[in-house]
Amino acid sequence: MIWTTWWAWLAGALILGILEVLAPGVIFLGFACGAALVGLLFAIGPVGDWLATSFPMTMVIFALASLASWVILRQVMGKRQNQPKIIENDIND
Repeated sequence: MIWTTWWAWLAGALILGILEVLAPGVIFLGFACGAALVGLLFAIGPVGDWLATSFPMTMVIFALASLASWVILRQVMGKRQNQPKIIENDIND
């Protein structure tokens, strides 16, 4: 099964990192970090053996790692400067 090999996860992380360069927005970078973490977990012996027994658990760890890395990256990178300013008050009031 390809989802239990560590190099496939790291190759997927590399592909997602390349997609982030082509379409910036910190979305693909979060998924790339999650895939890299799962790939590293599969590379570690006992943890990878435990993860190989359950595909849903692997996907849960991938999803949680991707979400956590996306939130951290969003906090670090902040709001993009090119976004329009939203005015909530009317200047005539």
